[in-house]
Amino acid sequence: MSDTSSPRPSLSSSGRSGIPTDGAFREYISGGWAERPDLTPSPRVAAPYAAARRLRLSAQYPGARLIVPAGPARVRSNDTDHPYRAHSAFAYLTGWGADAVADSVLVFEPTDDAHEATLYFRPAAGRDTTEFYANAAIGEFWTGPRPSLAHVAADLGLATRDLAELEAVLEAVDATTLVVRDADDTLTDQIDGRRLLAAVDAETVEDEADATFARDVSELRFVKDDWELDEMRAAVAATKRGFDEVIADLPAAIAAERGERVIEGTFDRRARIDGNTVGYDTIAASGPHACYLHWTRNDGPVVPGDLLLIDAGVELDSLYTADITRTLPVNGRFTDVQRRVYEAVLEAADAARAIVRPGIRFREIHAEAMRVVAEKTASWGLLPGTAEESLGDAQWHRRYMIHGTSHHLGLDVHDCAKARRELYLDGVLEPGMVFTIEPGLYFQADDLTVPEEFRGIGVRIEDDIVVTDDGCELLSGGIPRTADDVEAWMASLRG
Repeated sequence: MSDTSSPRPSLSSSGRSGIPTDGAFREYISGGWAERPDLTPSPRVAAPYAAARRLRLSAQYPGARLIVPAGPARVRSNDTDHPYRAHSAFAYLTGWGADAVADSVLVFEPTDDAHEATLYFRPAAGRDTTEFYANAAIGEFWTGPRPSLAHVAADLGLATRDLAELEAVLEAVDATTLVVRDADDTLTDQIDGRRLLAAVDAETVEDEADATFARDVSELRFVKDDWELDEMRAAVAATKRGFDEVIADLPAAIAAERGERVIEGTFDRRARIDGNTVGYDTIAASGPHACYLHWTRNDGPVVPGDLLLIDAGVELDSLYTADITRTLPVNGRFTDVQRRVYEAVLEAADAARAIVRPGIRFREIHAEAMRVVAEKTASWGLLPGTAEESLGDAQWHRRYMIHGTSHHLGLDVHDCAKARRELYLDGVLEPGMVFTIEPGLYFQADDLTVPEEFRGIGVRIEDDIVVTDDGCELLSGGIPRTADDVEAWMASLRG
């Protein structure tokens, strides 16, 4: 990483770094540049869909000023930031994905009958400014050029203004202004202060209305539009390519001391080639690590004879992500016990998917998967009672699958997370809803309630589906699922 240190005596800052910002150097660096044409783009494919989403939100909040920040860059350590990702609510309502500019703000200004939506962001700085070369956080010399106001307006189909003009919006904030609170803490604090001044006899700012606003934006995302579904299919296809490359790279993983890191790196490379990044930290869990549901240390060996559980998804530049899990025999063939566990999990997954259709409740999917898990574990003699008793109050079978079976999926790997329970867990399925089905069985290496041959085996099969008019579409059906198909898949890629 470049440093800003300089041996020149005329520096603009103290400490280890400094850059000259005046005199002959500034005059020299500001001139001698070719004209950079700002070609006006056609609106991106997402633009009309984002406009329709804004209209839906506007209709829910007549007369209220709505503020949806993209959020700032987040510090990773000292002066090093995490890769930038805009807040999902902002991306949903603008269509601006991986190329969004940090600190941008979408404002819905109320009109007589609707809202005027305006995007405030920091446009490209002139080369006659010190920001151009001296600001390591946002200067073009350091982070690359930013688009112009006109470019983004044409690209997103949105009115745009310089972020510096946002102050006028803040001055107009009143007690009824709403903000997505968790997107930008600093901006939220400013809005809270102004709302407090505008409130009558108020000592604190009540944020319940903001929570309701965030909830409503989250709930808008339950049903995906046609463009979102295309993005989900593309994310799944990219994830399939990543899984193919993981299988092809298994010999290198087996040879490495920390082979799980090889698996992680192989998949993450594909995510960066085909998309923005991974949708979440890749789980590359080999052997007994597969029994840890969120194993992301990925520092263990990959040993022939063990199972490899890889839970991974490519996040596209649109920020929509897949979320797929496959459990693979490292040497290409399941043992009899591994196959028995694997096929039980597959049976649970297929049973859950078979009941998906408009009109059922989301929680019924989990109940159906749990029915199979309880029956299987009872038939193997693992439970202290019957499957029926376990499915009642006892819930013994949950020892071996503590997590839920499904979650909504889209811009976030756990999408629509702020939605009300009655619309999420107890919600009624509608066409266009996208979610996972991911049962598993996990027998910890030191679990004395299971036979020794089961210990250290962890299996999860996770697929992404979309509800259709009469059932569902298995978006990840192109990634082999049955034990026989998995073995054939591995053989075809490993030669």
